[in-house]
Amino acid sequence: MPLNMTREQLYKIAEKWFLDQNWQPFPFQKKTWAAFLAQKNGLLNAPTGSGKTYALWFPIVLNYIQQNPDFKVKHKKGLKAIWITPLRALSLEIKQSAERVINDLETQLTVGIRTGDTSTTERARQKKMMPDLLITTPESLQLLLSAKGYDKIFKSCSAIVVDEWHELLGTKRGVQMELGLSRLKTVAKDLRIWGISATIGNLEQAREVLLGPNSDAYENSVLIRANLNKKITVKSIIPKEIETYPWRGHLGLRLLPDVIPIINNSRTTLLFTNTRSQCEIWFQKILEKHPEFAGEIAMHHGSIDKKTRVWVEQAIRNESLKAVVCTSSLDLGVDFAPVETVVQIGGPKGVARFLQRAGRSGHKPGKESVIYFLPTHAIELIEASALQQAVKKKAVEDRIPYLNSFDVLVQYLTTLAVSDGFYPEEIYPEIKETFCYQGMTKDQWHWLLNFLVLGSQSLHTYDEYKKVEREEDGRFKVNNRGIAMRHRFQIGTIVGDANITVRYQKGGYIGTIEESFISKLNPGDVFTFAGRNLEFISVKGMQAKVRPSSKKTSKVPAWMGGRLTLSSEMSKILREELYTAGRNTKEQSEEIIALTSLFDRQRIESIVPNPDQFLIETFETQDGFHHIFYPFEGRFVHEAMGSLLGYRISLLGPITFSLAFNDYGFELLSDKQIDIQLLVDNNLFSTDYLREDLQKSLNDTEMARRKFRDIAVISGLVFTGYPHKGIKMKHLQGNSSLLFDVFKDYEPDNLLFQQAYRETFEHQLEEGRLRMALERIANQKIIWQACSGPTPFSFPIITDRLREKLTNEGLADRIKRMTAKLTRN
Repeated sequence: MPLNMTREQLYKIAEKWFLDQNWQPFPFQKKTWAAFLAQKNGLLNAPTGSGKTYALWFPIVLNYIQQNPDFKVKHKKGLKAIWITPLRALSLEIKQSAERVINDLETQLTVGIRTGDTSTTERARQKKMMPDLLITTPESLQLLLSAKGYDKIFKSCSAIVVDEWHELLGTKRGVQMELGLSRLKTVAKDLRIWGISATIGNLEQAREVLLGPNSDAYENSVLIRANLNKKITVKSIIPKEIETYPWRGHLGLRLLPDVIPIINNSRTTLLFTNTRSQCEIWFQKILEKHPEFAGEIAMHHGSIDKKTRVWVEQAIRNESLKAVVCTSSLDLGVDFAPVETVVQIGGPKGVARFLQRAGRSGHKPGKESVIYFLPTHAIELIEASALQQAVKKKAVEDRIPYLNSFDVLVQYLTTLAVSDGFYPEEIYPEIKETFCYQGMTKDQWHWLLNFLVLGSQSLHTYDEYKKVEREEDGRFKVNNRGIAMRHRFQIGTIVGDANITVRYQKGGYIGTIEESFISKLNPGDVFTFAGRNLEFISVKGMQAKVRPSSKKTSKVPAWMGGRLTLSSEMSKILREELYTAGRNTKEQSEEIIALTSLFDRQRIESIVPNPDQFLIETFETQDGFHHIFYPFEGRFVHEAMGSLLGYRISLLGPITFSLAFNDYGFELLSDKQIDIQLLVDNNLFSTDYLREDLQKSLNDTEMARRKFRDIAVISGLVFTGYPHKGIKMKHLQGNSSLLFDVFKDYEPDNLLFQQAYRETFEHQLEEGRLRMALERIANQKIIWQACSGPTPFSFPIITDRLREKLTNEGLADRIKRMTAKLTRN
C-alpha cells in the first residue's frame, strides 16, 4: 500500500466497491467525493432513494484511508465523523449503509448511534471510547456539548454531515444545529461540514444557513445538484359521484373500496395521513371492513412505542406487510425498497411534503415513484390537480430560516456553561458568524449574558433564575449540580403538550398521548390508540393505566398541531388550477373536469373567479348574515385576514363577528348585514398600518402568551420536570403565564418577551404572506355576489363551524339535512 494514495487511486477503491454491488456511481456522487477530498464544505441536493448516503460516507472513509495507509492492520481510535439525522428512525438504516462500506473495505472502523433511544450502558461505553463514526440527532449533539471535556471528544473529527437539512431549516432545531456547528468549527480544526437536502426553493440560502454567511466555511464551499430526473407519477382517486356541496372529511373513508385494489396490486403500500388521529381511524376502518388484512397491515406514528415502530420498519423491509398507515414519521430517508406505491390521504398542503412522500415508493435510483391522491372532500381535487402541475414544473417552496431566536441561544450558552464554561469574547464571534444571529447587536448580547447570571432585570431577586456564575477570570460557568442536571433533561427545541405514558394495568408500554386528551376521559371510557381499543382505568402522575376492551368506540386521541396549512407555493398553483375551470376542457386536467357539476352549481349560485377577480359572497340563514371571502391562501393567512377585516369593519360602526376559515377562504358571521361596497370604498384591504391593525384585531397578547410558553421552556425559564415525573400542562402554562405578565408590566424590553410577539406575527400569522395577499387583492376586481344561500365553495367553511358544537354523528345528520334542502332549492 503506497504511503499517500492519490485521489485517482481512492476513486478506484470506491468504483470497484460499486462494481461489486453491480452498481454504477452517479456523476453527483463522484463530484461530492472530489469536493470532499479537496477539503471543501458543501450542500448536496439529491432526492430520496438516489444513493445520497454513499455520496458522503465514501469520501469520509476514503479520507481516513488516505491519512492512514496501514488502515487494515492498525486502528486509530477516536471520533472521526458525525452524521446528524432529524429522525431517530433513520439511524439504523444509516448505520447499516456505513457498516457495509467500512466492513467491505476492511477498515476496522466502528459505527455507533447516540439518540434518545440509546441505552445507558451504550452511552457509558461511548463515554469511555467514542465510535469512529457517530450517528446522532441535533439534541444529542447538544447533550455531548454539555459534557465536561467535550473539546477532546471532537478535536479529531474531520467531518459532520447534516442529513435532511431541508427538514431542519426553518425550525428551531435548525438554529440549534447552526449553533452546534459554530462551536465545532473552532474545536475541530480540520472539520468539513456538509448538508444533504431535498429540492427546496432557496437552496443557495440553505447552504448559507448551514455554513454561516461570510464565514470561511461558506467561502470554501460548493452546491452540488444531483439533477436526476426521477419519474414521479401522480394518480388521483376520483370519486364516481361528486357531491355538489362538499364538506371536510365526508369523502375520505367512502373511497376505501378504491384503496383496497391498490393495496392488493402492490408488494407494499404506504398510506400517508396528515394527522395521527386520521392514521388511527384509517387503520381501524381498513381492518373493520377487511379483517383478512389482520397481520398484514400495520400502523406507524410518533406516539407509538419505539419497539413497535422498529418492528414495523423491519417488517416493511422484509416484505411481510402489505400496507402501513402512517404519518410524517415515515416521511424521511428510510430506505424501504419493497414499497411500490404510496397513497396520500387528504391534501398534503405543500409540494415538498408531497414529493418527499412520493419518494418513499420506487426508493432506488432509476425507479419510478407512484403516488395516489385520495381527496377527503371534493374541492381537494383542485389540490390534486395543482400537485400534478407542481410535479411537472418542479415548483417547490422556500424554507424560511429563523432570525434572532434568543430562547435557543440562551439554552445553548447554558449548555456551554454546564460543560467547561465559556468566555464571552471567544464565543461571541462564533455566534455572530451564524445566519440566525448575524444581526444581533452588542447590547442584545450583553442583555443575554446578564440574563444568564441575574435572571433578567425583573427577576434578579429570585435565586432560582440565577443559573450561571461569572467567575473571577471572566468565565461563565454552571457550578450547581442540580441546575446542570435539570438543564440536560430539558435540552431541545420541540415543545408540545405534556405527554402521558399509556401502559397496560400489568405494566406493558403502549405509547404516549397528550395530557389534554387523557384529562377529558372518565374511568371506563373506551378509546382507540395504537390500533387497539383500550378502556381507561386511571391516571397517576404522568402515567395512564388501561386494559384491552372489545367495546366499539369513536373516541380517537387528537394531537396538537394536527391541522396543516397550504404553503405559499401550493396556494399559488392551486389558484392557477382553479382559474382553468373557466377554460376549454382541452386545457383542463381530469380532476378539474371531474368537478364540472360542482363548478356548474357554483356558477348558478355565484361565480367561479378568474385571475382578475376576488370573490365575496353574502347570504342569510337562521344563524345570521354570512360574509365569505376567497383569497385561497391557506388557513393561517385567512385567520389573520379575517380578524384584520373584522376589526377594520368595526371601526365603521358597532358590529360583532365570529370567524370561520379553511384553506380556501374565511367567513365573517354577524347578526347585521355588512354593506360590501363600504369595504371597497374605505379600502379595507389596504396594507397601510397592517401590523398596528393586526395587533388590535387579534388577541395578540393571548397568542403571544401561548407562544411565550414554548420560549420559556426552551430558554429554561420554566422546568418541564424529570422523566416520567413531568409537570402538568396547566401548571406549565400557569408558570410561563405568570412570567409573561411580569415582563409585560415591569420589563417590556425583555428580549424573550419581545420574541413571543415577533414569532406570533412572523410565523403563526405569516404577516409577510398576508401583506402579499392583500397587495394581490388590491390589483383584482372585487366581485360581490349576494346569494340566496350557501354555495358549493362556502359550504365547507360554514360546516367547519358546526364541528365545534356537534358530535361526528350529529354533524353528518345536520349536513345531510342542509344538502337535501339546498339541492331541492
